[in-house]
Amino acid sequence: MKAEKFVSALKDIGIESVAGVPDSTLKQFCDYINTDGKDELKHYVTANEGAAAGLAAGIYLGSGKPAAVYMQNSGLGNIVNPVTSIANTDVYGIPMLFIIGWRGEPGVHDEPQHKFMGKITDKMCDLLDIPYSIIDKDTTGEELEKILSEASRVLSSCRQYALIVKKGTFDKRSGGDYANAYTMIRENAVRTVVESLGDNDLIVSTTGKISREVYEQLDMIYGDHSRAFLTVGGMGHASMIAYGIAEERPDKNIFCLDGDGAALMHMGSIAFIGQNRPDHFVHICFNNGAHESVGGMPTGTPGLSFSKIATDSGYDCTVTVRNEDELKAALAIAAEKKGLYFIEALVAASSRDDLGRPKESAAENKTGFMTRLRGEEG
Repeated sequence: MKAEKFVSALKDIGIESVAGVPDSTLKQFCDYINTDGKDELKHYVTANEGAAAGLAAGIYLGSGKPAAVYMQNSGLGNIVNPVTSIANTDVYGIPMLFIIGWRGEPGVHDEPQHKFMGKITDKMCDLLDIPYSIIDKDTTGEELEKILSEASRVLSSCRQYALIVKKGTFDKRSGGDYANAYTMIRENAVRTVVESLGDNDLIVSTTGKISREVYEQLDMIYGDHSRAFLTVGGMGHASMIAYGIAEERPDKNIFCLDGDGAALMHMGSIAFIGQNRPDHFVHICFNNGAHESVGGMPTGTPGLSFSKIATDSGYDCTVTVRNEDELKAALAIAAEKKGLYFIEALVAASSRDDLGRPKESAAENKTGFMTRLRGEEG
């Protein structure tokens, strides 16, 4: 179906506002409401899906009208608290319409981080007492109208309703190519970091294309990738995983390779790390102002300075770099002595079309990482 017809159908049941975190399954819908259809609905890109549900609650309280919240199905984890503690009819009874991209749908090939959530997406809705319908590329306009009519009825009873959207539901559309003013290529910046590593250095990389780039660069430069933990799922949690490793392995220098969208999702981790002050930790945030791994849609906080946030959070040394020479200089400073460092690398919102993916399973990569550490201990 065309994204514009879907948006029109949402408006027909009284939806005027939409908030969420972009998803590749919903890319055509996200592109439309951010470009050609930006005047059709009030649109907010939030830091995480739970925040979008909170925003939807506020919109309803202020206007009396339910809002829509869009997300990848992994975002169901982030909405559990606001749904069960605020929106459910046993509490405040606040209606909202969820639009959920179904990654990891059983029987459809997808990345490993989506496999388990794909199996339980519909069951999560059942458990959260959220009636739902599944839509796909074969859903007709008449069928969508009936589904949304039922959704409207449920919303009118102060409950929530979900549309679970299969891959390929929306027709492809032109446009939606986002860019920024930065010129440093992230893959080259990742290579610069990897080339700087010493024998005592470990990497924890965030979900998405950053981990894919780390994987390729480590294999090309060192012949294997066992010194990196590739956080292929759990967006926003790489920095705390890195901190946990730093606590357990003070003999190692920990490099956390983060993304701006991921850092936004659970920004409290920066404050936590800054207050707990590991002295062998280099936190690098590749900031392109976009959710590039799921289609490139801009984040909701363009121009935000992560290095300033890290400074206020207690990091020993923070710097913003715009090219590889500046990045090399920042890495050299971090290598001179122990400390808590934050490097914000401003990078272009682009990547190679033929960027590879890990050949091993997530569990195999975990085992390789831990085996390397055990071998070094011996």
